[in-house]
Amino acid sequence: MVRSWCAPDINDGAVLDDTLCTVFESYRSLQSLCVVPLGVSKYSKEGRMRPHTADEASAVIDLVGHWQELFLHATGRRIVHAADEYYLMAGRPFPAVETYEGFGMYEDGVGIYRTFEQEFHGRVTEPTNPAEGFFAWVDSAPAEGYRAERNPSRPLTIRKKKTGNIGVLTGDYGAQLLSPLIEELGRDDVRVIPVSNSFFGGNIGVAGLMVGEDIAKALSKEPSEDRYLIPDVCLSQGKFLDGVTPDDLPRQVEIVATDGIALRNALEKNNA
Repeated sequence: MVRSWCAPDINDGAVLDDTLCTVFESYRSLQSLCVVPLGVSKYSKEGRMRPHTADEASAVIDLVGHWQELFLHATGRRIVHAADEYYLMAGRPFPAVETYEGFGMYEDGVGIYRTFEQEFHGRVTEPTNPAEGFFAWVDSAPAEGYRAERNPSRPLTIRKKKTGNIGVLTGDYGAQLLSPLIEELGRDDVRVIPVSNSFFGGNIGVAGLMVGEDIAKALSKEPSEDRYLIPDVCLSQGKFLDGVTPDDLPRQVEIVATDGIALRNALEKNNA
């Protein structure tokens, strides 16, 4: 499995096309290859590094789709995949479940929406999300930090709030994924609360990089009597990346495993 970071005007377009052509000609034995957009934070110092535009993201999707067809015809496998972020940036629908061929590159952000959707709707009984969280594939990394188990040691407690309303906190990208699924429930007691990432800035919008400072800012604007759920993927050894703990937040929160099954179960408990 190989991850290829893609930066606009640097290694997208003709360069990406040439890269995939080389893989097609010489490396068809690869299990899978994913194209991931460059993450640009406010700390980035390289002037040429910038986020993709919607049109550029759409062009990457089209190019990947073209090579998928060639790989499929030649090997019976699509091999190359575009990360979910490209579809969000381009405002395009995600590929069908079978296109992901078993979700082998889930940890690289490929197929997260489709797996979450299947889990949330009860189409599968086991979550796809790896127990050790992002970057568990780095075998040489110590079992701490990103490789540490995501769930903190304290148990999840479900407390009935006065209003019975629920706020589900997630990153800006996660909000785009969750909002349609929540709307399908037809429940006016559940809402998605996007947490903009001021800590890293730039185009960083994944739930796994939410920090306590930004979550606290979002929660401070919300009613104190509601229930609040946050995904465990943004915690490592019980702390957010900025060292803040859930107990430091201005509202009590409940830690939920980052998969559709766990979220559905947490929402159903509100009606129990």
